[in-house]
Amino acid sequence: MKIFAVIGDPIMHSKSPRMHNNALQVLKKDAVYTRYHLKDKTRLREIIRKIDGANITIPFKEEACDIADFKDESVTHIGSANTLLNINSKIYAYNTDYLGFLKAIENFYPIENALVLGAGGTAKALAYALKTKNIKVTIANRSSFRFENLTNYSCFLYEQLDLNEKFDLIVNTTSAGLYDEKLPCEENILKNIFQKAKFAFDVIYGKNTSFLKLARKNNLEVKDGVQMLLWQGVFAFEIFLECQKPKEIFKAMEMALKLP
Repeated sequence: MKIFAVIGDPIMHSKSPRMHNNALQVLKKDAVYTRYHLKDKTRLREIIRKIDGANITIPFKEEACDIADFKDESVTHIGSANTLLNINSKIYAYNTDYLGFLKAIENFYPIENALVLGAGGTAKALAYALKTKNIKVTIANRSSFRFENLTNYSCFLYEQLDLNEKFDLIVNTTSAGLYDEKLPCEENILKNIFQKAKFAFDVIYGKNTSFLKLARKNNLEVKDGVQMLLWQGVFAFEIFLECQKPKEIFKAMEMALKLP
């Protein structure tokens, strides 16, 4: 029996075990999917080598890239990974976040210019996704220390943003709103940006965040992260088990999320 897990801190909120285990059952795969609460990032390699693979969530996506023996093209460009595979004690790194995001925003069209809020591993993945579609990307964050690894994008502190610039899509990759009613940046900054935008996307799923509420007030078409969650899970499942049945996997995972 193969063993897979989702690893992060915090981790109890993750829906990945529910999604993957239902897909494993429906597709009759001899495997189990659990969760692991990791506190010390230096133990990530050790944990991965004890199982067959894992999905990596906050705050270990960049560490997942660093420990990999082999990286696919997206991981090399992004600098973070959310899917790790252990084959003969060698760690293979992939990024399915960016693929899941592109599936989630398929009906957001047209997009020429996008603003990504946050500069962590998820932000890097989504910025890369947008760039693969020839969309101009600007990244904004509350601090600048993460910008040194984002040389392919225009990067600004929130207060430095040009509020006259028009962004078609605004993407929140920060944790603001996950456990509170906070916004990723000052409300007046977001209001100015939203007034010229068309679409808003929040990677947080299952909650009507303050970011999404404000976007709706400004008549934007909005989405939370549930579709991205599902599709990144589908692509990870395919990698884990070499199972190319995206429609069946998606249906099983979506069904699991709807269960009480």
